Amino acid sequence: MAKAVSLAGGLGVVSGTAIDSVIARRLQDGDTDGSVRRALAAYPDHEFAADALRRFFIEGGKAANAPYLLLPKMSLKPDEFAVKFLVASNFVEVWLAREGHAGLVGINYLEKIQLATPASIYGAILAGADYILMGAGIPSEIPRVIRELVKHEKTKIAIDVEAATTKYFQSFDPAVVHGGQTIELHPPKFLAIISSHALAAYLNRNDEVRPDGFVIEGTSAGGHNAPPRGNTPIGADGQSQFSAKDDADIVKVKATGLPFWLAGGYSTPEKLKEAINLGAVGVQVGSIFALCHESGITEALRAQILEKIVDKSLKVVTDPHGSPTSFPFKYAELENTISDTDEFSGRVKLCDLGYLRTVVERPGQRIAYRCSGEPDKTFHFKGGQAGATTEKKCLCNALMANIGMPQVRASGYVEHALVTLGSDLSGEEALLAIYPNGWSAHEAVRFLSDPGGG
Repeated sequence: MAKAVSLAGGLGVVSGTAIDSVIARRLQDGDTDGSVRRALAAYPDHEFAADALRRFFIEGGKAANAPYLLLPKMSLKPDEFAVKFLVASNFVEVWLAREGHAGLVGINYLEKIQLATPASIYGAILAGADYILMGAGIPSEIPRVIRELVKHEKTKIAIDVEAATTKYFQSFDPAVVHGGQTIELHPPKFLAIISSHALAAYLNRNDEVRPDGFVIEGTSAGGHNAPPRGNTPIGADGQSQFSAKDDADIVKVKATGLPFWLAGGYSTPEKLKEAINLGAVGVQVGSIFALCHESGITEALRAQILEKIVDKSLKVVTDPHGSPTSFPFKYAELENTISDTDEFSGRVKLCDLGYLRTVVERPGQRIAYRCSGEPDKTFHFKGGQAGATTEKKCLCNALMANIGMPQVRASGYVEHALVTLGSDLSGEEALLAIYPNGWSAHEAVRFLSDPGGG
């Protein structure tokens, strides 16, 4: 999809979240189009590329009822194979998005997933990413990390550790990638995804932390949102309740002098024009591309969502409690997904992917990794508060199911999806009026620049 957007003249952005698990599962599914193997053939560390294929590639794909082989979880002292595979996976995804054209390609990360950040960014830079984007936190260290990695230098970032009595860091040495240092790297632009003009001013304070621009995300944007700043963060309907306090002052953002894009409810030509008039370079749009033919979401999910949009029955909720990150999280209420109470309650809790785990210092400076999406007893054993797991959803496994790669348990249980969308559906409704059977990424880009779609 990112390649199609780029070819249409936009900035095509791939997701770096859990991309190592995505690539590992594509290989176990047989890499049917050969794309992962083609990208690995271009990877500078040929010995590791061969090792990765030996470990994960299954000719013809695994049996449908067989579980996926998991990667070692990232930690403060990560397994060497896990680090190398993380670099390679980010390289693969960016390389494929850039293959065969000269358009712009970026990759999006979550600041929350800190343990994976340095290795992920290096893999993206090795593949020639034009832009790095990061949200869900305060990415003040990323400009420095990019500068160091472009020069193949060792780098590190501070890690948020609950109850820490000392400082903790995640270090990364590019020398782990054999052959990588022979490649001359070019610095990508860095865009901080934020929701506050105050944070824009904070990140603009000096050259050390200043990004190359901002994506200003409004409260209707899909996925994780910043917690509401008002006195009543949860409304009568049980959802996160936003107010004018949550809207960034665009005049103050513009005063930083840095380029910015607007996101959340900017999926129509009229809203694009409005953004330009406010001083933005453009817009970041997610949901209409998440529903395009090339996005990777399963056809069954896409069809159900589009049908519900047509008959005005689609409900997008902003759940204040569901995400293990404790940030509000938007998702569509759909059948056969864990948005359904019965489907959610029927799942046995476990945390086997672990991307959203919190690092915790235990007595004696012992380190634990805790996720409120894991079993209650496990969570409480690691010092978690009673009741904190009650409404938590396993986003890691659900988002893998969204793209047709659900884990299959020994019991036969197959993980269910959870589809995140923005709450403003005006772009989708307008596109369905033009393309009743769905649209391509190219058609979505054309729609944004031409109300008639042609």
